[in-house]
Amino acid sequence: MKIKSVDIFKCVKAKGTNPSIFTPIVVRINTDEGISGYGEAGLTYGDANHAAFGICRDYASWLIGRDPFDSEKIWEDLLRLTFWGMGGGAVINAGISAIDIALWDIKGKALNVPCYKLLGGKTNEKLRAYASQIQFDWGPKSKAMITPEDYGEAARHAIEDGYDAVKVDPIGYDMDGNWLKSVKRGFFREEELDMAYERVKAIRDAGGEGLDIIIELHALTDRNSSVQLAARLKELGCMFVEEATMPLNSALMKNIAKEAGIPLAAGERIYTRWGFRPFLEDGSLAVLQPDLGNTGGITEGKKICDMAHTYDVGIQLHICGGPLATAAALQLEAVIPNFIIHEHHAVALLEENIALCKYDYQPENGFFQVPERPGIGNELSEYAIKTSEVITVK
Repeated sequence: MKIKSVDIFKCVKAKGTNPSIFTPIVVRINTDEGISGYGEAGLTYGDANHAAFGICRDYASWLIGRDPFDSEKIWEDLLRLTFWGMGGGAVINAGISAIDIALWDIKGKALNVPCYKLLGGKTNEKLRAYASQIQFDWGPKSKAMITPEDYGEAARHAIEDGYDAVKVDPIGYDMDGNWLKSVKRGFFREEELDMAYERVKAIRDAGGEGLDIIIELHALTDRNSSVQLAARLKELGCMFVEEATMPLNSALMKNIAKEAGIPLAAGERIYTRWGFRPFLEDGSLAVLQPDLGNTGGITEGKKICDMAHTYDVGIQLHICGGPLATAAALQLEAVIPNFIIHEHHAVALLEENIALCKYDYQPENGFFQVPERPGIGNELSEYAIKTSEVITVK
């Protein structure tokens, strides 16, 4: 089996998403035996989708004529022989990741087994999930949650869907409904702390003690402001705090964790095992959140999870993309013994996003079943293929 061509798709934007830029970038690797594999780059949101499209196109030329089963060698070549690969970063690693996931998809399809069987088999029969980013509400329509009452109502919507865990950014929206318009450096004003506290308290009141609450800070805070906020929220019993500051300084994270008294998590902006290494060695993070779409794909993601296991650090894969991202994550989560919980993002409920793939994987009563279809278990739909911008490398 040889790779004969690679298609790179820039899918249509999902309407109703917040933030509004939400454009899945997908690689389809085609073989001379008629088997194609799909992988999604993890830069679906934010302001880098043109870059993701470009790097996938640049790296596609390295694949032509190669055996898709040689995924480890291809991964090493993309890292070490493309010159910029070893420097890493979000864009470079997104390209490597999309390609790697597509190669694993081919292997599973060729052998007619789901990828989890090739990775060692299940250690988890079903996967607990949480409703992620309920500051956008929870349901097929996204809107800004402003008042504490809004946050309580969003939590109830998630609980009605069967979830017993939610994640919320209590500071991302200001009281005027502006999203991510300010960075909280230094110290919060008292009214800002009150706003965050009342929003989270409304979630706690709605869900009671049986609801796990994860706090998302999107690295808007620094050492002082994150510790200050954690101290205010601590009595509400939060599960962990995500991205308390910019995730490049493990010593600073360790300091925040010690002062805050709440476990810390990060990972969507940390790349490859080399990026995660210092956080494991100094014990600064209790939970790692690698994104298979930008940390190196399934090949590297498995290695990161195994590294974390030796330090008793749990895994919650970061997932904020199209349905292909969800499918790939479920395959790895089924295998790893240090799995904690699956992130089910609010965008996964949007019809425009669901329409991009053939299959719609959603949890039932807060738990996912692991897909049993060959490969990662999903493919772009005909609608997505027809409406996407496409470049083919032969």
